[in-house]
Amino acid sequence: MLHFKKTALLSLLLINPIAWADTPKQLVKQGYSLTVQVNKLRNTKGVVRFSLYNKKGSIPDENYQKFYQQLQGKINNGIASVTFKDLPKGRYAINILHDENNNKKIDKGFLLPTEGVGFSQYKSIGLRNRPTFSKASFELNSNITKQVTVIYF
Repeated sequence: MLHFKKTALLSLLLINPIAWADTPKQLVKQGYSLTVQVNKLRNTKGVVRFSLYNKKGSIPDENYQKFYQQLQGKINNGIASVTFKDLPKGRYAINILHDENNNKKIDKGFLLPTEGVGFSQYKSIGLRNRPTFSKASFELNSNITKQVTVIYF
Protein backbone atom coordinates (compact mmCIF):
# COMPACT_ATOMS: atom_id res chain seq x y z
CA MET A 1 0.00 0.00 0.00
CA LEU A 2 2.83 2.44 0.90
CA HIS A 3 4.62 1.62 -2.38
CA PHE A 4 1.41 2.44 -4.27
CA LYS A 5 1.15 5.89 -2.59
CA LYS A 6 4.78 6.76 -3.45
CA THR A 7 4.25 5.66 -7.06
CA ALA A 8 1.00 7.63 -7.32
CA LEU A 9 2.67 10.79 -5.95
CA LEU A 10 5.61 10.42 -8.30
CA SER A 11 3.24 9.92 -11.25
CA LEU A 12 1.26 13.02 -10.25
CA LEU A 13 4.42 15.16 -10.18
CA LEU A 14 5.62 13.82 -13.53
CA ILE A 15 2.22 14.23 -15.18
CA ASN A 16 1.52 17.68 -13.73
CA PRO A 17 4.65 19.82 -14.27
CA ILE A 18 2.87 22.93 -12.93
CA ALA A 19 2.41 21.30 -9.50
CA TRP A 20 6.02 20.13 -9.58
CA ALA A 21 7.34 23.58 -10.53
CA ASP A 22 5.37 25.35 -7.77
CA THR A 23 6.43 23.01 -4.98
CA PRO A 24 10.09 24.11 -4.68
CA LYS A 25 9.10 27.80 -4.65
CA GLN A 26 6.87 27.18 -1.65
CA LEU A 27 9.68 25.40 0.18
CA VAL A 28 12.30 28.10 -0.43
CA LYS A 29 12.44 30.55 2.46
CA GLN A 30 13.47 34.04 1.39
CA GLY A 31 15.98 35.87 3.57
CA TYR A 32 17.02 39.48 3.88
CA SER A 33 19.88 41.43 2.33
CA LEU A 34 22.26 43.50 4.42
CA THR A 35 24.46 45.97 2.57
CA VAL A 36 27.39 47.33 4.57
CA GLN A 37 29.32 50.40 3.47
CA VAL A 38 32.50 51.99 4.83
CA ASN A 39 33.53 55.53 3.83
CA LYS A 40 36.62 57.64 4.46
CA LEU A 41 39.18 54.86 4.11
CA ARG A 42 42.63 56.49 4.28
CA ASN A 43 44.00 54.79 1.16
CA THR A 44 43.24 52.14 -1.47
CA LYS A 45 45.75 49.58 -0.20
CA GLY A 46 44.52 46.04 0.45
CA VAL A 47 40.87 45.19 1.02
CA VAL A 48 38.16 45.70 3.60
CA ARG A 49 37.09 42.55 5.46
CA PHE A 50 33.46 42.59 6.54
CA SER A 51 32.67 40.07 9.29
CA LEU A 52 29.07 39.42 10.30
CA TYR A 53 28.22 38.02 13.73
CA ASN A 54 24.94 36.56 15.00
CA LYS A 55 25.67 35.28 18.54
CA LYS A 56 26.07 36.93 21.90
CA GLY A 57 29.68 36.72 23.08
CA SER A 58 31.12 36.49 19.55
CA ILE A 59 32.64 40.00 19.76
CA PRO A 60 35.48 40.74 20.37
CA ASP A 61 36.94 38.28 17.87
CA GLU A 62 40.54 39.33 17.28
CA ASN A 63 41.45 36.15 15.41
CA TYR A 64 38.29 36.04 13.27
CA GLN A 65 37.12 32.61 14.42
CA LYS A 66 33.58 33.36 15.64
CA PHE A 67 31.99 35.12 12.66
CA TYR A 68 28.80 33.92 10.97
CA GLN A 69 29.82 35.08 7.49
CA GLN A 70 32.72 37.08 6.08
CA LEU A 71 33.07 38.94 2.80
CA GLN A 72 35.75 41.22 1.44
CA GLY A 73 35.28 44.40 -0.54
CA LYS A 74 37.54 46.29 -2.89
CA ILE A 75 38.29 49.91 -2.14
CA ASN A 76 37.27 52.51 -4.69
CA ASN A 77 37.66 56.25 -3.99
CA GLY A 78 37.87 55.67 -0.23
CA ILE A 79 34.71 53.53 -0.13
CA ALA A 80 34.12 49.79 0.17
CA SER A 81 30.84 47.90 0.39
CA VAL A 82 29.45 44.38 0.31
CA THR A 83 26.02 42.76 0.50
CA PHE A 84 25.24 39.75 2.65
CA LYS A 85 22.29 37.89 1.09
CA ASP A 86 19.58 35.49 2.24
CA LEU A 87 20.05 36.22 5.95
CA PRO A 88 17.39 34.99 8.37
CA LYS A 89 15.64 37.47 10.61
CA GLY A 90 17.62 38.06 13.80
CA ARG A 91 20.26 40.11 15.62
CA TYR A 92 23.54 40.80 13.87
CA ALA A 93 26.71 42.83 14.45
CA ILE A 94 29.32 43.92 11.93
CA ASN A 95 33.09 44.20 12.32
CA ILE A 96 35.22 45.70 9.55
CA LEU A 97 38.98 45.63 9.07
CA HIS A 98 40.83 47.75 6.53
CA ASP A 99 43.38 45.03 5.86
CA GLU A 100 45.95 47.23 4.14
CA ASN A 101 48.54 44.49 3.63
CA ASN A 102 45.91 41.80 2.89
CA ASN A 103 47.30 39.34 5.46
CA LYS A 104 43.85 38.45 6.91
CA LYS A 105 44.65 39.61 10.44
CA ILE A 106 44.64 42.74 12.58
CA ASP A 107 48.13 44.22 12.63
CA LYS A 108 49.02 45.97 15.88
CA GLY A 109 51.60 48.41 17.13
CA PHE A 110 51.80 48.84 20.88
CA LEU A 111 48.41 47.25 21.81
CA LEU A 112 46.46 49.27 19.23
CA PRO A 113 45.64 48.29 15.64
CA THR A 114 47.77 49.92 12.95
CA GLU A 115 45.01 49.30 10.40
CA GLY A 116 41.48 50.67 10.40
CA VAL A 117 38.76 48.82 12.31
CA GLY A 118 35.09 49.48 12.96
CA PHE A 119 31.90 48.02 14.41
CA SER A 120 28.24 48.58 13.73
CA GLN A 121 26.69 51.07 16.19
CA TYR A 122 30.16 52.46 17.12
CA LYS A 123 31.60 55.85 16.17
CA SER A 124 34.67 55.45 18.44
CA ILE A 125 36.46 52.74 20.39
CA GLY A 126 38.43 53.11 23.61
CA LEU A 127 39.18 51.50 26.96
CA ARG A 128 35.76 52.58 28.25
CA ASN A 129 33.99 51.88 24.98
CA ARG A 130 35.13 48.39 24.01
CA PRO A 131 33.08 46.57 21.36
CA THR A 132 30.68 43.80 22.43
CA PHE A 133 28.01 41.95 20.50
CA SER A 134 25.29 43.42 22.73
CA LYS A 135 26.34 47.00 22.00
CA ALA A 136 27.17 46.48 18.30
CA SER A 137 24.14 44.38 17.36
CA PHE A 138 20.97 45.46 15.59
CA GLU A 139 17.76 43.73 14.50
CA LEU A 140 17.51 42.57 10.88
CA ASN A 141 13.91 42.10 9.74
CA SER A 142 14.02 43.78 6.31
CA ASN A 143 16.54 44.58 3.58
CA ILE A 144 18.77 47.35 4.96
CA THR A 145 22.00 49.28 4.42
CA LYS A 146 24.33 49.98 7.34
CA GLN A 147 27.18 52.48 7.44
CA VAL A 148 30.18 51.49 9.57
CA THR A 149 32.69 54.11 10.71
CA VAL A 150 36.33 53.17 10.15
CA ILE A 151 38.57 54.08 13.07
CA TYR A 152 42.31 54.58 12.70
CA PHE A 153 44.47 54.95 15.82
